[in-house]
Amino acid sequence: MTRILVAPAATADLERLILTHSLPPDTLGRVYRSIRPLADFPLLGSPLEGRWHYYRFVLGPWRWMLIVYAYDSDTDLVAVVTIQDARSSIAATATM
Repeated sequence: MTRILVAPAATADLERLILTHSLPPDTLGRVYRSIRPLADFPLLGSPLEGRWHYYRFVLGPWRWMLIVYAYDSDTDLVAVVTIQDARSSIAATATM
């Protein structure tokens, strides 16, 4: 089973989104349930392009929430690197 690591930057991103978007108290649990399938299916997420081409993403508990991660097959590790609002012009899925 693949290990999942949430980077400190992703944790900070989520904390910011909780505050700025007035997300409910169970947000952490919801996000966990969104990334849990990556332990069994680390390539589940869609690949990104451009400057984000090393990464993949899954949607979080809300359609606008991008959970961006990298998978290292050598170490069998999924690293969640950022959590973003996809509606933002600077989101990982935005076209530049």
